[in-house]
Amino acid sequence: MKSSSIRLLTLLLINILTVGTLAGAVDEKKVDLITVDELKTKVSANETLLILDVRSSESYANSRTKIKGALHFQVRKLKFRLRFPPLKDVPKNQAVVTYCACPSEEAAIQAALVLIENGFTNVKALKGGWVGWQKANGPVEPRAMN
Repeated sequence: MKSSSIRLLTLLLINILTVGTLAGAVDEKKVDLITVDELKTKVSANETLLILDVRSSESYANSRTKIKGALHFQVRKLKFRLRFPPLKDVPKNQAVVTYCACPSEEAAIQAALVLIENGFTNVKALKGGWVGWQKANGPVEPRAMN
């Protein structure tokens, strides 16, 4: 009886440790950041990259512009949208930059994690986000007006 109790406790402890490790795996991933100046250089050089605007719907609607070439997606729908063009056609090794208007790049980092979890290997979040881009006079274009 005592032996089976010890075995049960051991299995329970292993299970708890394993689940805890798996749950924390995503949170422990580091998302690389790209500076506004680095992104400006890439955009000016017409480098092949995908820029994802993940500002909230309200923030996006209240703005007349976006970063040149950016596509707007809501973070909460990003994983679903990866199954459809244009995102499903993006090579997993293509450079991708996410940006938001959050104070600490929270939504951009969350979007980057979604991309990394789905096999993208070259993803960065824009440090300073939309506000930093505007302050640096980065190239913008009109957003689609619906």
